[in-house]
Amino acid sequence: MSWEIRTDRPIYLQLIEQMELKICSGVYALGSKLPPVRDLAQEASVNPNTMQKALAKLEEDGLLYTNRTIGRFVTEDVNIVNQVKNKLAKEQVQDFLKKMRKLGFDNNEVLSMLETMLEGVEQ
Repeated sequence: MSWEIRTDRPIYLQLIEQMELKICSGVYALGSKLPPVRDLAQEASVNPNTMQKALAKLEEDGLLYTNRTIGRFVTEDVNIVNQVKNKLAKEQVQDFLKKMRKLGFDNNEVLSMLETMLEGVEQ
């Protein structure tokens, strides 16, 4: 999963969101060791200080933790990851609903469209 940095929002916020997504999707598994800050910054083409700021926030939120002698790790707490996953999902749904309303769809039309589309999706 590559990094997508845009100019319309603060970079560190985008890094936080993308790290959350990478953790929730399993790119970085629970309990896994993260690459060093400089490596992550180089991979994302950002300043190491900016990456450090994002990782510090994720650590503050409990998604990451640091073992001072060996590096930074993803939490092993499934509940924290599920909370983040639910937060990300809600943001996506809210964004989707705003766009559907801008297109002129009401709630019933959106629900009907989703039901129709879900019928065609294999599980």
